[in-house]
Amino acid sequence: MTGRVDFGRRVLVVRHRRIAVRLEWRSVVVCAVLALAVACMAVLALTTGSYQLSPGQVLSALTGGETGLVHDIVVEWRLPRVTAALVFGAALGVSGAIFQSMLRNPLADPGIIGFTQGSYTGALVVILAVNGTYWQLVGGALAGGMATALAVYVLAFRRGVQGFRLIIVGIGISAMLGSLNTWLILKADLEVAMAAAAWGAGSLNGVTWNQVLGGGVCVAVLLLLVGVLNRPMRQMDLGDDAAASQGVRVQPARLGLIVVGVALTATVTAASGPIAFIALVAPQIARRLARTAGITLGPAAFAGALLCLAADYLAQHIAPTPLPVGIVTVVLGGGYLGWLLLTEARRRP
Repeated sequence: MTGRVDFGRRVLVVRHRRIAVRLEWRSVVVCAVLALAVACMAVLALTTGSYQLSPGQVLSALTGGETGLVHDIVVEWRLPRVTAALVFGAALGVSGAIFQSMLRNPLADPGIIGFTQGSYTGALVVILAVNGTYWQLVGGALAGGMATALAVYVLAFRRGVQGFRLIIVGIGISAMLGSLNTWLILKADLEVAMAAAAWGAGSLNGVTWNQVLGGGVCVAVLLLLVGVLNRPMRQMDLGDDAAASQGVRVQPARLGLIVVGVALTATVTAASGPIAFIALVAPQIARRLARTAGITLGPAAFAGALLCLAADYLAQHIAPTPLPVGIVTVVLGGGYLGWLLLTEARRRP
């Protein structure tokens, strides 16, 4: 591991045989600070509730020193929810970073361009048709998200895919799918429709270890694929022509990034329903903290985990009855989206 100055920014270069990984010092520091904030937020979530616990009791329960009620509260009830918020928030942060980097647009969010709605449609069909298991939901959400991504990609393709055109097409597809989802819920039986509508708000209520472990394995595999595609993605930040001149096959790389980004969103949607705006907000917060020209995946993952965990904490304690986390993220993300649109409008002549 060596440190050096590269274009005025201090970096770390980690080498192992023929593999070298370049890490910017500021991004490493930002990830460390965000990880500390995540740890503090996780402890707060594990100690707070109708049955108050001390940090010592939580630590003892996590290390096997507590049994009975305290162990059940920490390990069986609260920890799955905290872990789900961390894993799913990180997945959404990375998914948003992929699309914002690939399309070079801060408004490129899987929810805005229709991929989240497509995943929701696929999972909704599984819920209403067969009342499927978790893995059936994953399959339905993945199929719906991929079908939507394919439709958006084909409709936006004209001598390549331009970011702005893909976003406009995606917004139109998202509106159509939103209407379809509403129609499906209205046509369903009352009890099933109410359950589907509540799940559609994006909720971590009642999340189990099976969902956390299943979703975590899927997210881990997808993040490994993101690591493989990270170098082409950073080269594509310079433009398609510059990336192609460096040997990047632009269209296959872009298609691979779309598939991985949609799969991350679909995995989260299958487990918790569509959690809005984290994929939009987390990469921008990470970019401003890291002060990088482009989107960085590591800080975006930590920022997404922190945002999801904080939003879920507010959802549990802001009202007498726990709310779906998606309600909190919509309120916070809607305000951020308005500010972002205003900022972008002021920058244009």
